[in-house]
Amino acid sequence: MELFNPNANINFMGWRKASLVISCLLMVLSAGVIFVRGLDYGLDFTGGALVEVAYQEPAEVADVRTALTNAGFENPVVQSLGGTREFAIRFAPRDDEKAAEGAGGGASQAAHNRIANDVLAALKAGRADVTIKRSEFVGPQVGEELRTDGLIAVIVVALGIAIYLWIRFEWRFAVAAVASEAHDTLLTLGIFALTQREFDLPALAAVLSVVGYSINDKIVVFDRVREIFRSTRKADSIEVLNRSINSTMSRTIMTGVTTALAVGTLYFLGGPVLENFGLIMLIGIFIGILSSIFFANPILLLLGVSKKDLMPVTREDPELARRP
Repeated sequence: MELFNPNANINFMGWRKASLVISCLLMVLSAGVIFVRGLDYGLDFTGGALVEVAYQEPAEVADVRTALTNAGFENPVVQSLGGTREFAIRFAPRDDEKAAEGAGGGASQAAHNRIANDVLAALKAGRADVTIKRSEFVGPQVGEELRTDGLIAVIVVALGIAIYLWIRFEWRFAVAAVASEAHDTLLTLGIFALTQREFDLPALAAVLSVVGYSINDKIVVFDRVREIFRSTRKADSIEVLNRSINSTMSRTIMTGVTTALAVGTLYFLGGPVLENFGLIMLIGIFIGILSSIFFANPILLLLGVSKKDLMPVTREDPELARRP
């Protein structure tokens, strides 16, 4: 199945200067927005009150969330604990509750009891078969650790990708891939910072997923670049890169559309918990497709990739002879 003519000869590299300038400007703007406005971290990163409740009969997450919202709790996060009878509820505590937590001792315990009683009263207004299992305050230091661990995870993923591509292809491909991953991640986070949507753990998981999805598409194009370089006697770099993009365009479009259909379902039907995950994936897929065409390959050309970089140095080397 071909949605795009693989023998087309669209000169994507002819737009490389403009595309690189636009991409770099967008990266700078995204970094500026993130620095100035910051991300609107959710309770996973900022801390808050945690209450676990249990029902005698099955209940729905939406019903629990509605009961809390109607009682005046702002943006409660309700998650099922492995079934339909137990739920974890998280929400930002009021200022007086934060102060009590900071005071420690009896004041902290009184704050926990007050939170639990307020939640219990709100839920019992709709269902009488609910009880409190436990309540506690999750401090901001836990959120700081999560942010740090998330940043480390992104860096480790990027380094792992670079090492793999350096071994599998050549160092220019590794540099182009890491640059494009930084581009995709910055632009995605920049959109979230600009719109001030809540950034929570599912959103962080989506960012890591975007990194994996985006590099997969670029590896397909890079592999075609190497294949065409090795099979063409007189290979001009611009021509090879154009042919590689044109010949993989159908695969890029079909993979992007099918993945977007799946994550779009999470965004539109997954509810508040999965909404951010689906949205970041949709944004990341779109940006990743564009960066594969207009950023990663122009970076390769800028670094001077050529036929000799991808050919075995000597025929006597058995390791080189085994390479595809």
